[in-house]
Amino acid sequence: MDAGADRAPLESALRKARWRILPLLALGYLAAYTDRVNISFAAESMNRDLHFSPHVYGLGAGLFFVSYALCEVPSNWLLLRFGARRWLARIMFTWGVLAMAMLFVHTRTSFYGMRLLLGIAEAGYFPGAAYYISIWFPARERARAMGFFYVSLPLASVMMGSVAGALLRLDGRLGLHGWQWLFLIEGVPAVLLSVAIWFTLAERPRAANWLRKDEREALELDIAEAYPPDHPSNRGDALRVVVRDPRVWMLGLCALCLLGAIYAVNFFLPEILRELTGATPGNVGYLIAISAATGAVGMIVYGIHSDRTHERRLHVIVPALLLALLMLIAGLHLRGWIAAAVLLVVMVVFYAMQAPWVAMFTELFRGEKAALAIATVNMLGIIGGFLGPYWMGWMRELTGGFAIGLGSLCVPWLVMAAGIAWVTRPRRQVAMESPVELIGAVEKSL
Repeated sequence: MDAGADRAPLESALRKARWRILPLLALGYLAAYTDRVNISFAAESMNRDLHFSPHVYGLGAGLFFVSYALCEVPSNWLLLRFGARRWLARIMFTWGVLAMAMLFVHTRTSFYGMRLLLGIAEAGYFPGAAYYISIWFPARERARAMGFFYVSLPLASVMMGSVAGALLRLDGRLGLHGWQWLFLIEGVPAVLLSVAIWFTLAERPRAANWLRKDEREALELDIAEAYPPDHPSNRGDALRVVVRDPRVWMLGLCALCLLGAIYAVNFFLPEILRELTGATPGNVGYLIAISAATGAVGMIVYGIHSDRTHERRLHVIVPALLLALLMLIAGLHLRGWIAAAVLLVVMVVFYAMQAPWVAMFTELFRGEKAALAIATVNMLGIIGGFLGPYWMGWMRELTGGFAIGLGSLCVPWLVMAAGIAWVTRPRRQVAMESPVELIGAVEKSL
């Protein structure tokens, strides 16, 4: 039997896994991101109806990330205890219900409380999904798989930009404000997807009844070397290894800068674009949708280029430096359509860099250490999701505009570029041609 015939069951299993797993997880993250940031589209009318100041809105937007960050590692610890399929379904169901319940917000206290509860419910989905992908796809397939999963990030903005305007125009229907319709309708998909995940996914290839026996065996064998099954008794050791690794904390700092800077823009982008262009909320939504769609294409193309060149380092550092420059330009010239175009380009560059960025920190660890390391990095990053919107809201209230807040965001992008340069720096004791090989060598040492 030739090599092609030997690999036929494996290739068949991977093809089935791609079609069954990746679209479902991607739709889940699309729903998660939508429910996380849809208040940016609801902000203008909600703030007016509830008499929220920019400071109140910025604090409420950011509080989600406080509870999210605090629960990120515990959530993934429980994921390892109960299984990824069950825990991911639980996450989606609870956050979907709470996202719909946002329509009952009527005071700043209820606004703060619901945002905190939503963060608790959603904590763990992204690192849990990344870990789940890692136990289904071998290393040579993982960057592409992560790219097709994470492309839901810009697609969420496409959907929000396209749908938000229509939902906001339901203002007054059945006695509900437009922003209440936005929360109600956009929370439903998460609940439906939780049912699909529960009944469609399997914990590991060997438990997948939608694979033939030879396909299950071939896929388990292929991933066994990189992802051996960890026993519960080893989880404490895995966590200790993770928290003692300086790369985890540096990547966490990079994630904090990345998410802090982008959420500072994202939560206020519709309002900023309306001020700069005079466009209606619906047209602003379309502008954001076009930018996000371009970013989705850029994410796939840029990720493929990173894979083909076997290079991660510059694929992350160069966009970070470009984003620092763009934010400085926006801060110095926050007027008219030119500034609007700069901010829309910021979103495109941000989305494009995500594939090599996610591939970089998911390739550093293996087994259950992957779930805990990714959760720790994401936990630190999510803190930036609180700091960024709070900073922008405060600076808007202090200065009466967005220019200084936006211009100052060049700093976290510069810090991120420096952090990635340190994590991926060449090491004298290992002769390697690229950061991907560096990652492989470090992974073998864990």
